[in-house]
Amino acid sequence: MGDFVADTRSRSGKDTTGGKVTGGGGRKARSFWKELPILIGVALLLALAIKTFFVQAYSIPSGSMQNTLQLGDRVLVDKLTPWFGSKPQRGEVVVFHDPGGWLPGRGEEPNMVQEVLSFVGLRPSTDEKNLIKRVIAVGGDTVECSGSGPVKVNGKALNEPFIYPGNTPCGDKPFGPIKVPNGKIWVMGDHRQASSDSRYHQDLPGGGTIDEDQVVGRAFVVAWPLNRWASLPISQ
Repeated sequence: MGDFVADTRSRSGKDTTGGKVTGGGGRKARSFWKELPILIGVALLLALAIKTFFVQAYSIPSGSMQNTLQLGDRVLVDKLTPWFGSKPQRGEVVVFHDPGGWLPGRGEEPNMVQEVLSFVGLRPSTDEKNLIKRVIAVGGDTVECSGSGPVKVNGKALNEPFIYPGNTPCGDKPFGPIKVPNGKIWVMGDHRQASSDSRYHQDLPGGGTIDEDQVVGRAFVVAWPLNRWASLPISQ
């Protein structure tokens, strides 16, 4: 004999269960305003997870990477591949933490709106000092530049069409030859005469090189402003 649901009404049509509704259709829907904080919280958690493990937006604070990157551009940085052991390569544009002494002290403290924008990756981080440069040489390479250039890595002249017009490959700071230690990288800005890069920090620990562990990730696209949208290929 099949299952059945008993009719709880009397012949008079009245409910004999005391007025309780036992079905699921009577549950009162949550108010939109009660659910809104939950939705915002989930969105912020997702933004934090994406920023921490996958992709983060960074704002370009100076002209040291012109004309590849302009002041105020926002780039997206791949933070995922380093988790799988990917190492910086020659020609990549990378974001890295200040290894110490490269950047001046912090300015005024950010307000709440700036903190939130930093949290979701829409403005520079307020608790980290980061720089963006191009990888010129990696661990084991010998890098040098004399006179008007070109920059040489392991004795081979680099083809650098991205250098800011009117600049020489060495800028005003010839260097080397320098042997880059294993696990380190040598970085330079594309605007050679306006970039405080490895050339200018040879007196600091590391001799101007950056530890690979300091690299946040590779900048792979200019995402903003929209009229400057462009990929950032690896220059060989």
